[in-house]
This record gives sequence, structure tokens and C-alpha cells, in this order.
Amino acid sequence: MAEDGVGVEGADEGADRVPGPSCGGEPQSSDSLRTFGAFVQALREHAGLSRAELADLVRFSKHTIASVEQGRRMPDLSLVERAEEVLGNTGALRKAAEHLSRQQGLASWFRQWARLEAVALALYTYECRLIPGLLQTEAYARALYGNQLPPMNDAQIESQWAVRAQRQRLLSERDNTAFSFIIEEHLFLRRTGGAEVTRKLIDHVLAVAELRNVEIQVMPLAREHAGMAGPVQLLETPENRWFAYCEGQESGQFIADPKVVSVLHMRYARMRSQALTLKDSLSLLQRMRGEL
Repeated sequence: MAEDGVGVEGADEGADRVPGPSCGGEPQSSDSLRTFGAFVQALREHAGLSRAELADLVRFSKHTIASVEQGRRMPDLSLVERAEEVLGNTGALRKAAEHLSRQQGLASWFRQWARLEAVALALYTYECRLIPGLLQTEAYARALYGNQLPPMNDAQIESQWAVRAQRQRLLSERDNTAFSFIIEEHLFLRRTGGAEVTRKLIDHVLAVAELRNVEIQVMPLAREHAGMAGPVQLLETPENRWFAYCEGQESGQFIADPKVVSVLHMRYARMRSQALTLKDSLSLLQRMRGEL
């Protein structure tokens, strides 16, 4: 679900960043987390349940329940859903969790997205800033890391690439997940890392495109489209719920509001019709590779 300090390419490793003024690591607490936690605790006590009893019912540890109630942990969506059913099924917890999701500046957002990404039935990605992390080569990723500010040390680079390489296994291990990528043509024309890095990047993207569960489309350089507002990711959970994730510089937003997700879904569907077809996209990439 945030990846490389720039858009979705930085937040998958966002948990390792040094907290900044607008995007920090997992906060020890915040007003909204404390309020949500107090709400969970009140509902639990009203139901006459101990933390251990609630933990058993929602299939999370007692420690996790305590962390949520004390405002020290962003609740998993599955925890919210299970707690909602156990604590009255009024919809109150779901509504409260949506407000948590809209808050700015929680690096934990991508960790939440990544957990959903690992079990998603479908994952759609539109990128206009850099090649999506799931499609990057090591050389391309290291070129991005080399341009990061503040500068990264060797240990940080190695750690971030290890996380990214692990995450990329989703493409082959989740062969029942439908992956769709729409990538702007200019991302290849930029030649990040040089001609040889770009050549190998294109080779890698072409190889990934051969997987039955992966569709890759290129958005032509000279074409207006429905995604002009910026990059977006969408996914469908095993419970057939859709969520979205959008990221900018040093900030990210996990979106659970069905109305907002629906709008983003419509935009992505329109972009799929505006981008080159699968066949034409591969032909363009092959031609670009030959010109390097």
C-alpha cells in the first residue's frame, strides 16, 4: 500500500523514516487516536467485557487492544470490523475509524495499506512521478535512493531495498490477485539512473507484463486524461471492500470513505480506456528500449 520518500514509492518504507514536521513515524499518541481508543474502551466496558475477552472475540492480542484503547496504535481495519460486530454493530466504530483514516501525517498509513495489499484480490496503481515500487529494478531503486534528501546512508539504502524486494514477491506469489498498472510514458523517457538502468528497467517491466495476473498500460505523453489530479492506488479486500491510497511529498492519505473511493475508482476506469491498450503499451516500451 507510500514508497521512496516520493509518493507511493516512499511510504512502503515510511516506518523507517525519521519523523518530520508533516509526516512522522508511528505516533505515541494523538487526540484522534486517544478519542477513538476511549470510544472502544467505553463500548467494551458497556458490553461487560474485559480486554482479554474482547481480544479473544476479535482474534487480536490483549496487548493490541490495550494499545488501541490507550491511543498508541492505529487500529487495523479487520480489528475495527470485528469489534464493530462484537460491540453492537451500530456502525459507530466504522464511522470513527474513517475519521482516523483521513488524518494527515501518519506514516502508519502505509503499513496499514501494505497489510491490505498482501491479501488483496485486486490492486490498481496509477503513477506519474516514478515507476511503481512493485515494478522497480534494484538499479532504478538505488538511483532514486541516491537522489533522496536528506541523504540516506548505506544501511538505510540496503534496508529500504530489502523491504522493496520482499514486497515485489507479491506479483509472483499472489497469482490470483489482479494487478493493474497505468504508468506515464515520461517516466521511462526521464532515464533515471542512465540509459543502461532504463534499458534493464524496461526489460523487467516487459517480463512482468507476461504474468497472467498483471496488466501494464502506458499513458501517452501527449494525452489528457482523468488522472491529472495525481497518483492513486486502489485495492479490493477479500471481503470485497475497496480502499484507496494517495501520497504526496512527506504526506499520505489512506481513504476508506466509500464515496471518495468510488470517485477514484471511476477516474481509474476512465484512465484505463484513455491509456494505450496492453498490446500497444508493450509495443511502445519495446520501441523505447530499442532507442536507448
